[in-house]
Amino acid sequence: MTETTGARSSGEPARPLAPSEGVTARSAEVAHTRDELAKLLEPACRDGAAVGFVPTMGALHEGHASLMRVARERVGGGPVVASIFVNPLQFGAGEDLDRYPRTLEADLEICEREGVDVVFAPSVDEVYPGGLPQVTVDPGELGDVLEGKTRPGHFGGVLTVVAKLFGLVEPDVAVFGEKDYQQLALISRMSSDLCLGVDVVGAPTQREPDGLALSSRNRYLSPEQREEATTLSRALYAAQREAINGVDAALQAARAELRRAKTVDLDYLAVADPALGELPTEPEPGTEARILIAARLGTTRLIDNMSLTIGAPR
Repeated sequence: MTETTGARSSGEPARPLAPSEGVTARSAEVAHTRDELAKLLEPACRDGAAVGFVPTMGALHEGHASLMRVARERVGGGPVVASIFVNPLQFGAGEDLDRYPRTLEADLEICEREGVDVVFAPSVDEVYPGGLPQVTVDPGELGDVLEGKTRPGHFGGVLTVVAKLFGLVEPDVAVFGEKDYQQLALISRMSSDLCLGVDVVGAPTQREPDGLALSSRNRYLSPEQREEATTLSRALYAAQREAINGVDAALQAARAELRRAKTVDLDYLAVADPALGELPTEPEPGTEARILIAARLGTTRLIDNMSLTIGAPR
């Protein structure tokens, strides 16, 4: 589920957004059980109103707030639902499930500020009654590369909980951040392949003024690591600028930026097509692509990505 938001194609960092014009802060109704959620959504179901959904794991920031605004734009006066659930199924051995921040009171303030109507904040037992599920969603080949190669089983856990939440909320539109680009691609494919009837929308990454993508995990960085973390976005911006000269030039520019960092432990740097498949050996000028990066700074692992246009369009 959404931990952060994803990538913007322009060369300038996105600034944190103010609440959307016309959105009035309101008290969000909080549901902790399936029955409470169904009761709160019953009027929308009865009236045929469109439902917008933003699944999160909490520890909300301006990136998540931007997703709520996109959901509101998509459904107008229909209800916007945000879920706050730290999903154990998507954490592997040695990952940060126990220390993942739980900040429900602060999260509710952001939801209310953004005009969210319903917050679904269930327990693990409510989402997985009787223990973890025996039937899960297989992400296929795309689930085994990039993030999936480093975090085996991660995307099976993500898709399973998102499919369950889709079944409980029954949204018309669900908004995810492009920063978790592989997650977005897989959820979109799941909705399409399994005929779930949910319009999966990707929203641009929100960034700090220095370019660092907003992430719930940024809080784990020391001041020195926080400064070094900007290397990731600088590498991606460098790749964007050099992509006019081809994939190799883009990757070389990114690696040159990474070599300047002292404490960035690179996991992967890869270029793929927008669906995360392989690019042609010799892409046509103007071919759209995606560059993705993951790295550790100390014990904190960060990811980011941006769009590329390979070669000068004719």
